[in-house]
Amino acid sequence: MAASLSIDVHTHYFGTDMAQPREGAQGPRLVVDTPAAGRLMRGTSLFREVRSELWDVDRRLDEMDKAGVTHQVISPVPVAMEHAATAPDGARYARDINDSVAAACARSGGRLLGLGCLPSPGSRAAAAELERCRALGLYGVEIGTSVAGLDLDSPQLRSFWRECEATDSCVFVHPVAGGSGAVRRRGGIYDLGIGMTTDTALAAAALVFGGVLAAHPRLRIALAHGGGTFAAAFPRLEVAAGLAAGPDAPGHADLARLLYVDSLVFDDGLYPLLARRFGPRRLLLGSDAPFFPDQMRRSVLSVRSAVTDGLLPAATVPGVLAENALSFLGLAMAPGRASPEPESLAP
Repeated sequence: MAASLSIDVHTHYFGTDMAQPREGAQGPRLVVDTPAAGRLMRGTSLFREVRSELWDVDRRLDEMDKAGVTHQVISPVPVAMEHAATAPDGARYARDINDSVAAACARSGGRLLGLGCLPSPGSRAAAAELERCRALGLYGVEIGTSVAGLDLDSPQLRSFWRECEATDSCVFVHPVAGGSGAVRRRGGIYDLGIGMTTDTALAAAALVFGGVLAAHPRLRIALAHGGGTFAAAFPRLEVAAGLAAGPDAPGHADLARLLYVDSLVFDDGLYPLLARRFGPRRLLLGSDAPFFPDQMRRSVLSVRSAVTDGLLPAATVPGVLAENALSFLGLAMAPGRASPEPESLAP
């Protein structure tokens, strides 16, 4: 049944029903200019121009049909997720976002599957909002590669990981600040091309080498952008860990294979490395829709052409297109239904 599905796990949403930031706040807000286009603003500054698929569920579903994608996992626009995690009004802002994401999913006929966001992960407010996300029907949350300046293996985030495990919530990790600050060069090609991938690799290293996955092996965590440069850097990280801990240090390869990564690497030739490092059952379809025009269709075609080109075995295609996403989300297919059904939404 899952073979007929295709689930894009890396897409973003920002609804018109979001409350406006308070006076003087730098929280992102949406300005709709035409039925087809708008702007994301931060205060009075333009953050980026956007297409209507960002907020219009019907237009989004039309684009999915054109791309041959049956379902999307929608998560907040990263700048909104960052604001919720760091702003004084983050709790209110996160509630607005999560309500908006849940409403979009409800309007989609089961084709949109939602992830929420949290105020200051690790706080009591975050724990309460995570429970509320699950009650809304969201399957987990999106967090940044760092959270309010904390790396993901920070002691201040230990309670957050316990809560995710206890509530059976999946976690999607996305770069913050557009990759700015992750490397010494800034702007243009450096932030998008190197900063984001380096930032994601740092997050993966914190999870694998910082003890998070060793302490919480049941966590379901997915990394955007193929896990960044982590797959290639892993052997050197393993050597460095061995030098630091001595000859009896345990290996980390099995922990790395607990992570999920999306397919958004813009080069099919990287798929074999991802499959070897994380395992073929940990690869997920991803497109960053709607920010890269036509990437949803290209992402599906890339997975299929990787088989034709001998880069992936044919048997992996149903997994990458859908089955692995079902596992990440904690879903199963109910016979006779066209949409995934949750095995359990309760802890």
